[in-house]
Amino acid sequence: MLQVLLCGVVVFPGLFFTFRKVLPSIFKQWTDADVVLVSERLVSSIHAVMATTAGIIVVSSCKGNVIMDRHWLATYFVIWYGVPYMSYDIFAMYLSHYYRFRVKDHKDYKSHSLRTVNSFVRKEFLLVLHHIALLTILLPVTLLFRKDQGDYFIGCLFLTELSTPFVSLGKILIQLGMQDCWLHKANGGMVLLSFFMCRIALFPYMYWAYGSHYGIPLYSVLFHLPLSTKLGSLCILAPQVYWFVLLCRKGYRLYKRQRDAQNQASPLSSPEPVTDISKAD
Repeated sequence: MLQVLLCGVVVFPGLFFTFRKVLPSIFKQWTDADVVLVSERLVSSIHAVMATTAGIIVVSSCKGNVIMDRHWLATYFVIWYGVPYMSYDIFAMYLSHYYRFRVKDHKDYKSHSLRTVNSFVRKEFLLVLHHIALLTILLPVTLLFRKDQGDYFIGCLFLTELSTPFVSLGKILIQLGMQDCWLHKANGGMVLLSFFMCRIALFPYMYWAYGSHYGIPLYSVLFHLPLSTKLGSLCILAPQVYWFVLLCRKGYRLYKRQRDAQNQASPLSSPEPVTDISKAD
């Protein structure tokens, strides 16, 4: 078991610190905050590709019987890489938070302290809670409470990571000053599509797959599931819906800002009337 845990314990921090050493030699103008942010995003993308690949393998192997079919990755990927990654990512997010405020010469961020940790937890409370929930819910369910059933649905949960590389790419493109290029716009569409399909629509699909196995309609599935399963699904789904709403709002603001900039730059655009409600802000 120790050797298994060391796989993820070594891989993700090792990649993170490798990127932190390599990136400054390539992008010499970047601050520590820039380097840490991109390093964190790159490692997140690598883990997401691994998790998505594992999910595809498990789902395709267990689609014959979504309850009883087994695949070893459903359990061992969580132990080998899932738990170590979630633990590492909390630390990486803290470092990103710390250096982001340190480069701004914030007086409380001259060195690491309980105050900086407390500030990070308060500012990123939902993300930290999400990681802790996965550690305290997904791991026990995967190892102890499934009774060797439901590998198919564990594989589906792995697929939620499919949107992460697109989210990370968006942040990296902004860091590179490419937020106005076509790639960033196309990636923004992929962020919304992949996030909705793999983190929100996936849950009704899993209920449908469960109902199809037992021959019950979709609207009755919730009444057949134990309370613990429904609460666990709610704990995972609720923050996804919240983040999706934030992504949609951000996407709309960017679209509106670019449209307004194009209208102002166009020589054919007519002057805006003084009574335009946008001037009321």
